[in-house]
Parts: sequence; structure tokens; C-alpha cells
Amino acid sequence: MISDLLTQPLDGIRVLDLSAVYSGPMASALLADQGADVIKVESPGGDICRRIGPAKGDISSTFIAMNRGKRSVAIDLKSEAGKAVLRDLIARTDVLMENFRPGVMAKLGFDRDTLQQMNPRMIYLSITGFGEDGPYTEARVYDTVIQAVSGMCASHLEKPGNEPGLVATTICDKLTSMTAAQAVTTALFARSRDGRGRVIELSMLDAALAFNWPDAMYNHMWLDNPPPNLPEVGGTLRPYKTQDGYLTTMTPQQDEFAALCKGLGAPELAEHPHFSSVQARARHPKEIRALLEAEFAKHKTDDLVAALHAADAPVGKVNSKAEVIDDPQVQHNGALVEMQHGDLGRVRVARAAAVFKDTNSPALRPAPHLGEHSEQVLRELGYDDARIGALKKSGAVVTWAAVGAS
Repeated sequence: MISDLLTQPLDGIRVLDLSAVYSGPMASALLADQGADVIKVESPGGDICRRIGPAKGDISSTFIAMNRGKRSVAIDLKSEAGKAVLRDLIARTDVLMENFRPGVMAKLGFDRDTLQQMNPRMIYLSITGFGEDGPYTEARVYDTVIQAVSGMCASHLEKPGNEPGLVATTICDKLTSMTAAQAVTTALFARSRDGRGRVIELSMLDAALAFNWPDAMYNHMWLDNPPPNLPEVGGTLRPYKTQDGYLTTMTPQQDEFAALCKGLGAPELAEHPHFSSVQARARHPKEIRALLEAEFAKHKTDDLVAALHAADAPVGKVNSKAEVIDDPQVQHNGALVEMQHGDLGRVRVARAAAVFKDTNSPALRPAPHLGEHSEQVLRELGYDDARIGALKKSGAVVTWAAVGAS
């Protein structure tokens, strides 16, 4: 029965999102997927993410993925009238998120003491590149910079020559976003117990280090009487070439390695002294890589996937980006969904990964045009026609009607 369905987890929570590009917006998009009312505060020029990826007008594919389900208010925070609007919004919000450079909020007149006085119950999340202070804190930061400093480049070595490499996606931004969303929900849970707001400081560098540490940095863990180092994780982790494509595998357990060898038609490899245990294989990664490459090259991709599945060995076909969309498991999971995006037509997005069963989950909502909801939100604050008109005339607040017509 529909009436028996639970409400969305964050129903009734209002999030004020002052962040831009990736590290903050993806976090608030996750919160919006879980029922929060997310108001995206943009400058009159808009989030630069609106111009990343193929676009129709002021909405790009990247912007849709990062900002679906939000409402957009465009405010000039350099103006006193714009700051007054932000103060009214802050007084009525549960969560404030921003990823300005350190000190920007204070320069705007919204230092932490002021925010606490304005709304003692508010959760305030500040995302920075390197941290609130320190030797790098004033530097400009983007994803590749954090990949370099955190050791991620050193963990993704390119062949030949083992040159440091880059993950070809904004991985540090996105893992920071997921960390941010988890921290916000934790703070909201704590507030439900004691009624108090929280300040959350989150740097992209710290998030990347925590993400890397369990495996990429395992040779740098021990301080007292360290055991001998093992080959670095990832040293031989790359796809295997077949006759007509590529496959990947990972066999941390010996029975999985034996299943891999069986599926490849070379069960004797699992009995070789150098490969007969997890510890032995860890000491001979290049040797086993060379032998496995020769075995993979004997097979066609789909035939080998079937054989390895039958042997109960871990295997994944390397899909092209287009093939991901039609992958049978992706299709079965319903992980990709279509939504109508107004006059822009249909779009395809990846839904939120966490599925709350027995929960009322309405259809995904489009990403907003710049300032699309400015007037709507101002009216919710109690502003009358005269005040809204004055804000629009001064440029302190911008509406989509004005932007779209220009």
C-alpha cells in the first residue's frame, strides 16, 4: 500500500548549498536524492559547472548530474542587499555547505561566530582543498592537484617507465563529496539527540589520504619494527588483453586464483611453487603477470567471461563507455534512469546508489536553470512584490526570466 511507505530519510531537511563545481554539489545532490530540499545559491554568473560537458543553454550534462533535484537562487553576495537575503536563508536552513577558499565566508561577513549566532542548530560544512590553514592553504586547488599531493598519482603508474599517472576522472572531488554527505547526515543525527548544530571542516587532501591509506599506502603503515615491504598494490593491476578485447580480475584468495587458472585452461599454474599461496604470489607479481597475459591472449572475451564465471573466478569485461549503458547487470539493477528535463528533452542519469526499501521515492527532478527559483524562494521568506522588484532591479538577485531573456 502506498500509505504504508516510509518518507524519504531527509524529508523536511533544508540544505543551503553555496558550493560550486564538483566537491560540494555532488554531496548536496546525494542529499536531494534522499529527500532534502536543496537550495543552490549561485552568483549571477552561475556555477562554472554549467559550462562543463555538452550543454543546452545554461545546463550541461555535468551540471545535471551534480545538481538535479535542487532549486537555484542567484544572489550577488558582494552587495549588501544580497547578503541580507543570504542571512534570511541561513536563519531558516538546517545545513549550510560551501567550498570557498579559506577566509572567503568571513570576508563576506559570515564568520563562524556570526553563523552560530544566526542559527545555533545549523550544520555548517566547509570544504577546502588543503585545509583551513597551513603552508598550502592559500593555493588554488583542483582535483589533479590533490591527486598529486595525496600520493594518488604515485599509486597509478603509467607504462613504460612507471611514470606517475592521473585518474582520468575527478576522483578526489567526488570522494570528498561522498565524505561530505556522510558527515552531514551524521551531524544531523547528532543534532536530533542534543539539538545542537555542528561545524564540519573537510579538506580534499584529508579525504584523499583516508581513501588511499588502506591499500595504496600499506607499506607506510608500520612504525615500530616494520615487516618487510610487499610489492605496491596496483603494480600489476591493469586489464588483460584477450583476442578481441580486455578483461580484469583480482584474486586475493588462493581458491580464487586456482579458479582463475582453471577457467583459463591452465590449472597447473596454481600449483607452481611461486603461486601456490597468497604470500608467494605477492613476492612474484611480475612473473605471474607475464604468464597470465599469455593465457588471456588465447581466448575471446565473451567466451572467457563465461568460462571464468563457470569456474567461480572474479572477472569483469572491460566495457566501453557506450557498452556500460547496455550492460546486463546495469540494466537489471535499474541503475541508470531517464527523466524529462523540461524543454531540453529526456536525459539519462545514474540514480543514487543506496536504495531505501519501502520508502516513497518520487521521480528524479531536473537540474535548475540559473535563478529559476529565486522569486519562489524569496516569497517563501515572506518578501513582497515591492521588495522582490527592488532586489531584481538592483541586481542583488537574478531570476531565470531575466537571464534566459538576455
